[in-house]
Formats: sequence, C-alpha cells, structure tokens
Amino acid sequence: MNYEIPEKMKAWVLGNPDELTLTEKPVPQPGKAEVLVRVDAVAICATDLEIIERGSPALIQGGLPFNKGFTPGHEYMGTIVKLGEGVDEYKVGDRVAVEIHAGCGRCERCREGMYTSCLNYGKNYEGNDKGHRANGFTTDGAFAEYAVNNVNTLCHVGDNVTDEEATLIVTAGTAMYGLDALGGLFAGQSLVVTGPGPIGLMGVAVAKTLGASPVILTGTRDSRLELGKKLGADYTVNVRNEDVVEAVKKITNGEGVHYVLECSGAASAINDAAKMLKRGGKICLAAFPSKPVEVDVAALVRNNISMFGIRGEGKSAVHRAASLISEKYFDASLIHTHTFGFNDLLTALKYSKERIEDAIKVVVKIPG
Repeated sequence: MNYEIPEKMKAWVLGNPDELTLTEKPVPQPGKAEVLVRVDAVAICATDLEIIERGSPALIQGGLPFNKGFTPGHEYMGTIVKLGEGVDEYKVGDRVAVEIHAGCGRCERCREGMYTSCLNYGKNYEGNDKGHRANGFTTDGAFAEYAVNNVNTLCHVGDNVTDEEATLIVTAGTAMYGLDALGGLFAGQSLVVTGPGPIGLMGVAVAKTLGASPVILTGTRDSRLELGKKLGADYTVNVRNEDVVEAVKKITNGEGVHYVLECSGAASAINDAAKMLKRGGKICLAAFPSKPVEVDVAALVRNNISMFGIRGEGKSAVHRAASLISEKYFDASLIHTHTFGFNDLLTALKYSKERIEDAIKVVVKIPG
C-alpha cells in the first residue's frame, strides 16, 4: 500500500498567546525508528488550551512556544503512511493511536520506563539534542495534517474502534497510569475519583473494569456525574449539594476508601482526599491546580498517607488502555461530545474551553 505524500501540509501555528494561524509547513520526514503519521483525528485537551494561552508546560527551544512556528495538539490518532529506517514493528496503512512522550532513552528515568519523567525533557533542538520528543509540547503536534512519531509511542487501533474513540486512548492511558501509581491492584478495593472531566471519567471506567468496588465519583455537574454512572461509578456525590467527605464516609460505613484519584485540580482537593481515606491510603494527583495550594501535611503524616503525582501517560499504560477500549470493556465514545472539521479548529477550541453545550471531549477530524 502506497500513499501519495505532498511536500507541504496545512498546520495551525502558534504566534502570540491565544493566536493560532492556519498556514503551510513542510511535511516532516521520519528518521530512524520513526514513522510518518497522517493525522486522521485529534482531540482537544485542557492542556492544549493552557499552552495556547500561557505557553507552559510546552517548552520549545528551551523556552515558551510563542512565535516559534510551533504546532500544538497531542491527543491524536492516524494512519501510518511512511516508515523510517529500521521500522518493522508497523507497516504502511496501520491505524495507530499515539502516546505523547518519547523519552531520550538514555537517562535514569527512561531506563526505568518512566519516559514521561525524562531528565532530558525538552532537549531536542540544535546544539542541545538528546533525543527527547513530546509531540505538542516540545516538538510539533497534531493540529496538522501529518506528524512524525517514534515507534515507541505507537499502539495499534483495532478496526472496531472509531477514529473518535481512538483519540481517547491516551486519556484512558493517563487514567490507567494514575491507577498504576496507586498500586494497580483494585479488585475489591475502594476508590474515589474527584473531578468528572475526561481523565476522571476514564478513571472511573478503567478502575471499574479492574474490579474496584465501590467506585465513587465526585463533582459539581449532575450531567457529568450521570455519565460517570454509565461508565461504572457505583455512587456519585455532587459537592455543591453535600459535604463530600461526610458523603464518602457514609457510603463506606465510616471507614473511608483505599485510594483517591484526584482529577479536579481544586484548591481543597488534597485535604479533602486525605480526609476521605483510610489510614495508610494513597492519593494520586492527575490534575494541575491553577495556583499553589495549602496542604495539611501533618494530617498526611499522622495518617500514613502516600501521595503521588503523574504527568500524562506512562509505563506503557496506553497499550493496556487501548486493549480495554478495543475489547469494549467500557464505552469510551460516551465521553466524545462534539466533532469539528480541521478548518474549524478555533471553534472547537472555544467549545472545549467554554464547555459549550456541556462539551467534554471535542474531536477535530482531518480529511485524508
């Protein structure tokens, strides 16, 4: 199978903050252990919105990404149209979903499999190149017609998975990685997921698939909480109507839960999570608070509570999440709410940022 690959492609480029322009760029070429992916669909993540507005956590040529010809976008899937040198794990025509990070492969963290914590993060430009790539963060992303990916970042997408569902594989992989950080053994153990955004909702679905019981979802929107029930939540708590700690304690007969997956980024989230837990419990932080928060560290110490932070997906969690979606253990498509065309990216971003029509996952389709 051969694909006609143009010399130029359409791509959205970040200028000043909140300024994206549709332009043309050369189609990138895959190097050793890389492939060229025709981007078929890309989902919008809250982190994309942060990068476009504030720059961080993107890091281009050692600094903020503005006015450097940078293309954002990182939750995407597509079709392999060209193989780089030495690639035999995939073939032209394969549908793939992608992880964000390809670690340098040489630092301590990468050797441990923690490529999302690569110690050479962002060092991938002339004069300071150690091989790290994070598409949409330190290298060009997928608000474009083509992208280059290292083979380490790819996973096959089954024929029974739609393009829209496939863009959610990385989100499910992030939730899986968070559950891994908590221990990964959930059958019969209790979990609170705070924040019914895409990662929180996927956290509910993945945890329930792994046998967690009960799974309690907390948030502020009844519509999101109802969606959480469809994905497997045993109980939901609207924190605007109830004291969340008291509600969790009531559900668990006063005992508290084993784990909390914190996906809200709320200022009170860590302290509330600590109060929901049994002694010796664990908290995983999967959200970025907008500013520094005050934490009752003494309560963590007194109750022997462990706390972990994760950055995106990691340790091949995306591959396991892809298997769950392919095997239809849960319906990932429930989280996909809106679809726009490539030329309408700015409208798609607006829907996602302002949650217009209760948008959750907004997907942009790119014609082949």
